[in-house]
Amino acid sequence: MAAHDARQRALGTAQAVGRSGDGGIDGVIREDRLGLDVVYVQAKRWDQTVSRGLVQAFAGSLEGHRANKGVMITTSSFSALARDFASLVGKRIVLIDGERLAELMLDFGVGVSDIASYTVKRIDEDYFSEAL
Repeated sequence: MAAHDARQRALGTAQAVGRSGDGGIDGVIREDRLGLDVVYVQAKRWDQTVSRGLVQAFAGSLEGHRANKGVMITTSSFSALARDFASLVGKRIVLIDGERLAELMLDFGVGVSDIASYTVKRIDEDYFSEAL
């Protein structure tokens, strides 16, 4: 718990602000202790592809909060038009699809637990060359 608290202080704070189905901002990440750099988050737990219109609505939500940074996360994928829009809009919007989300969860150990661990061995040729 202490390590989590220290990491939270070092990276700023995160806060859930929305709820499912509200169409607005789902979370806020304050990148520094003063809250000068803020990232707004919207999450979509969907089976279908996230459209350009939904990304555009998120960009509008960012504008309503006078925000310059946003992360939109989905368990599915984003359409090509949605990705194009996010890359062209004046705000910095990062799109994280289900595949990338799974990679990040594994990389950072979030929402996953270890069930097995394996050690892979190789021959240490230096060991044998010194012995001769």
